[in-house]
Amino acid sequence: MIPRLLALLTGLMLCVGVASAQDDSAIQTLLQQNRALIEQSSRQTIAPAIDALRDSGLPEAQAVLEAWQGKELWQRKSDGLFFYAKKAGDGYQLTDIATGQPAGEAGKRDIDQLKPNSGVRAMIGAALVQFQLMDENAERRSAALDAIQRDPAPEHLVALRAAIEDETDPEIKTRKVRLERLLSISYGADEAERVDAIASFKGDLGVDVRGALNPLLETTREAAPGTTPPAGLNIRNTLTPGQDGFSEDDAYRLLVAQGLAEARLTRGDILAALQSHIVDGRVGGVPVSELNDDNARDRAYATLAEAALVPPTATAAEVEQAIASHAFYDRYNETSVALTDAATATLHSVNTRVGLMQAIDLSLDALSLASIYFLAAIGLAITFGVMGVINMAHGEFIMMGAYTGYVVQQIVPNYTVSILIALPLAFAVTFAAGVAMERLVIRWLYNRPLETLLATFGISIALQQLAKNIFGTQARPLTSPSWLDGALTLNDVVSISYIRIAIFVLAMIFLALFLFIMKRTRLGLEVRAVTQNPKMAGSMGINPDRINMLTFGLGSGIAGIAGVAIGLYAKVTSELGQDYIVQSFMTVVVGGVGNIWGTLLGAAMIGFLQKGIEWFNPSNTLAAQTYMIIFIIIFIQFRPRGIIALKGRAAGD
Repeated sequence: MIPRLLALLTGLMLCVGVASAQDDSAIQTLLQQNRALIEQSSRQTIAPAIDALRDSGLPEAQAVLEAWQGKELWQRKSDGLFFYAKKAGDGYQLTDIATGQPAGEAGKRDIDQLKPNSGVRAMIGAALVQFQLMDENAERRSAALDAIQRDPAPEHLVALRAAIEDETDPEIKTRKVRLERLLSISYGADEAERVDAIASFKGDLGVDVRGALNPLLETTREAAPGTTPPAGLNIRNTLTPGQDGFSEDDAYRLLVAQGLAEARLTRGDILAALQSHIVDGRVGGVPVSELNDDNARDRAYATLAEAALVPPTATAAEVEQAIASHAFYDRYNETSVALTDAATATLHSVNTRVGLMQAIDLSLDALSLASIYFLAAIGLAITFGVMGVINMAHGEFIMMGAYTGYVVQQIVPNYTVSILIALPLAFAVTFAAGVAMERLVIRWLYNRPLETLLATFGISIALQQLAKNIFGTQARPLTSPSWLDGALTLNDVVSISYIRIAIFVLAMIFLALFLFIMKRTRLGLEVRAVTQNPKMAGSMGINPDRINMLTFGLGSGIAGIAGVAIGLYAKVTSELGQDYIVQSFMTVVVGGVGNIWGTLLGAAMIGFLQKGIEWFNPSNTLAAQTYMIIFIIIFIQFRPRGIIALKGRAAGD
């Protein structure tokens, strides 16, 4: 009996101790001080309680706010103390909010759950930002910045400023400083602070800057009695009816919308109303025979309106008088002239730099397109330029190279290794196909351009059909390695994909390789000799027939490598080569037949020209290509041999 009594007394003493600790904790004291506000939980009155928790500096404040926001904070009815609670059997297990220790059990009727509405939860969320911004976990701090950026509020500005100084991560600190400046534009304490924040973003390319400044420059179009806008308004510009796209009809509709003038019916409505009120050949006392005049119709309608037979409407004279007696203007919604002036100046500097960056971005796109055209045309520059063979099947060699890359990837799943294998293999496959085509067809058609064109066109169709029979009509994927995913982003405006950078580098490699072959090898010497004078080259012991075969194979092999590169970002289908054959011929002809530097300049010219035309007409790429072809036709009239003319067989000498 005595041991049981001692245990009971000990338990009672522990409960008293726990209750005393619960009562005396700083966080509980703070909640009790704001108990009335918390119990009322009204968005209009709760702010002091939330602010007190946020600014208390107590280590438990963040957890209490999070529990309150998540509806996990409970209040005991008997003494008003606050606890965390979890369901346990028929009741709830209470947890001390200060120590996290068990604080006994309570029945459901003994405690109340705090259920803040959405407005109060939003206010608690704003208060929690301060804790999240100073969280030990860098990812949580970054997530807090993302949340502020998505839904900024005035309370966030104070929290950001408090969290900047102690930030240890340089990248996150930069984001905090930038976001603080952005929020200062909208929520700064005074006009001078907001103007300074606006000025700090001059020339900044961030989309977030334009998003913060544009609302300051929003305008409302209004009209007011008199000849000038009312004093005290922040006027952007005054409007003259009939000028600058602001018609007199627009002006009068504005007056009607603001209740400054009566609505005006259309001429058709007036005529219909007059016709429905003809009595004995007259309308409103005006003979029907006189109603072909606007003034007569206005008089008749006015008479009917006075008799309440039709709704009133303004006459032409009244419309003119109303417009003349009112001022029309666009006013800024922001009343501070200093703010709108600062925003205008900063946006002007931003837009100027954005325009410059857009020009750079467009140039990079054009350079990328030019490198693709050059890579596609370099093989044609050899076969057409050096040999004088019009090879309409050149695009199909590009297609064969792309399909070679696809087949290799089916065998070698590692994309990096498969591309490294596919490049030389595509060269070998298309080199062999080019040699076979030259030996079987082309060699019998030298100096017969029309027959060559028709023969290679037929081969082109045959190769396309063969590809359809083998691979089907569905587009096949040629996947780039993971290290080519994404884009090189210089800023919010300028970026270029890594694949296009790789194609540009590949084009430059082949330019260097081609120049090396032509300038530093015996094959190049013999090709140049045959190009300049095949008969003289033959008399010097060079076999023109063999050189033609190797040259045609080389051009075809390079087309195969171009196919692998193009297939990395384009759909691999049997028609792939047809998308580039026209541009390839234009590149060679414009640059100068048979000249590699001319081909390079021709590719640059066509790439920049096409991108420039697309910039003026971005919604219609077909029109851009049409205009480009027209320009090239005109260009050839003045430079029939291209940018750099070549002497020799290819030039027709």
